[in-house]
Amino acid sequence: MLFNALKPMLADWGVEAFDDEDYLFEPKWDGARILLHKQGERIEAYTRSGIMVSAKFPELKEVAACIRSHTAILDCEGICLQGGQPVFDDFMYRLRLGQSLKIDHACRTHPASFIVFDVLLTHREHLDEPLLDRKRRIEELLAPSPVLAKTLSVENQGQALFALTKQQGMEGMVAKRKQSKYRLNTTSRDWLKLKHRRTIDTVILGYKLEPFQLVVGLQFRTVKNKPVGIVESGMGPKEQAWFLGYVQAWPYHQEGTKRWIEPQLCCRIQYGDRSDMHQLNRTQFVQFLPEQRAEECVWDGGKGS
Repeated sequence: MLFNALKPMLADWGVEAFDDEDYLFEPKWDGARILLHKQGERIEAYTRSGIMVSAKFPELKEVAACIRSHTAILDCEGICLQGGQPVFDDFMYRLRLGQSLKIDHACRTHPASFIVFDVLLTHREHLDEPLLDRKRRIEELLAPSPVLAKTLSVENQGQALFALTKQQGMEGMVAKRKQSKYRLNTTSRDWLKLKHRRTIDTVILGYKLEPFQLVVGLQFRTVKNKPVGIVESGMGPKEQAWFLGYVQAWPYHQEGTKRWIEPQLCCRIQYGDRSDMHQLNRTQFVQFLPEQRAEECVWDGGKGS
């Protein structure tokens, strides 16, 4: 297990926040899943897909010194904080770097931290232990440090924590059964992720007629009018008729079932999730914005409203 690529246990989707004495509730940090493997002074970092990224994070030398056990595998979220808030794009930037000079510079401009929420191994495996026992092990394992910290866990009061994460601009929370065991490479209903829906203004790049869908995009620093999602939910016959009337005289380029148009009309949407490549999922239409300009539809770092 040690220094081998492992696929972590994943949370399934929850429906809404709840209170339950059989669960622990944790904030959902906006970064990337990282598994830390340590033996003596050696420490390696792996992504959830099994790619070793240790060389991208010189901070790991300090991280190793904060793990009291000679041997450990820790399940973490890698984050970059900005003004006390995790910034998803900053950690993605760290993961993209390959040149040592840029990596060293990023340690100063985009310092990484690792938030620990589970332990898989120390002197023996802990996969079959209840979550509560694994949490107690984490308490014993970690020395306090800015680069390595355990996540907050709250018993019973999921609704209050979910409201707090929204107030603080966090991504959401994860509900975990106290007695859950750790199952590698498994999406389990014992863990449920609940994310806050976020609102963003997008530019319409194209559409489909059957079923009726909008292809929406955003402006990024290096890419203009990048497609980021498909929107179908939330539009009834009234919205469809308004849109088709608005663009009926516009030229379009047919590509399969999609009609690509000039990026001139904007719309506001909500989304519940987004990928590492900024693809927005679980989208819902809110309203058309005919007075807004396409260049104003800019990726906001996932902050939304």
